[in-house]
Amino acid sequence: MSSVILPTTHIMSSAENKVENGSTEEEQRGKKRKMSLSSCGVCGSEEAKYRCPACLTHSCSLPCVKKHKEASGCSGVRNKTAFVTLSQFDEMTLLSDYRFLEDTGRFANGATRDNLVQAPRVTVKSKKLASNARKMNITLRFLPITFTKSRENSTFFLTKEKLFLWHLKLIFPQSSSEFTQRRVSDKQTLKQILTAYIHPTESEPVTRQKLKMYVQARFDHVKVFMKVEGRKANAVRYHELDIEKSLRDNLSYKTLIEYPVLHVVLKDHWKDYPLKGPAFSN
Repeated sequence: MSSVILPTTHIMSSAENKVENGSTEEEQRGKKRKMSLSSCGVCGSEEAKYRCPACLTHSCSLPCVKKHKEASGCSGVRNKTAFVTLSQFDEMTLLSDYRFLEDTGRFANGATRDNLVQAPRVTVKSKKLASNARKMNITLRFLPITFTKSRENSTFFLTKEKLFLWHLKLIFPQSSSEFTQRRVSDKQTLKQILTAYIHPTESEPVTRQKLKMYVQARFDHVKVFMKVEGRKANAVRYHELDIEKSLRDNLSYKTLIEYPVLHVVLKDHWKDYPLKGPAFSN
């Protein structure tokens, strides 16, 4: 009876491969373990398996994840705009950024399709305001209802008295302050309006203190400007208003978006408010 001798080389090589592969797998597992913390950042007794996308806290289980959120108030949602160093940037970060850009694109596209965002406010009140402003040679335009300036506008027109009560914003750039005044009669002069803010004795004490630079300045060293609407951002121009004239006279033959915004400027800064040229004046 003949005996068959099997080649041992193949058996040995396959066994060696298994040993080698086994050691490689163990090494890889070791590397993966090194990448995470050795223990859970919540209970401290188990090996960490998860990492919070928001604050990077390590945890070992769902109960520990919940405890972490309850204790810290963490939302668990990754800050999509947070800075990521190049060494930490991986495929998941790239995918997350790509999805964030997709969401932004969808939102922007939706806004352009939304009639409420695009269309100016058209109501009985706005039509009445625009019509009566037109009779006073004032072009009054309105923004869509999604704009803050549209929502806060309190301008009112008294039909019987034929009088505008304007929502008025006053900006004092040299004191980094701005004030909003409601229902200002268009018969008041700018001087009367400013008295409540920068008069040495007749203004409100707290306001007077805040606008000290203006209070200390001579009245003829103060000018009021209003931005010319409809110009490009790199070609901003202003109307210079007459402090001695009424608000109605100053707004005549000008365009307003919702309500007047007046810049009260000290003499040293007049040059920062270039005027609209005579060729373009209304």
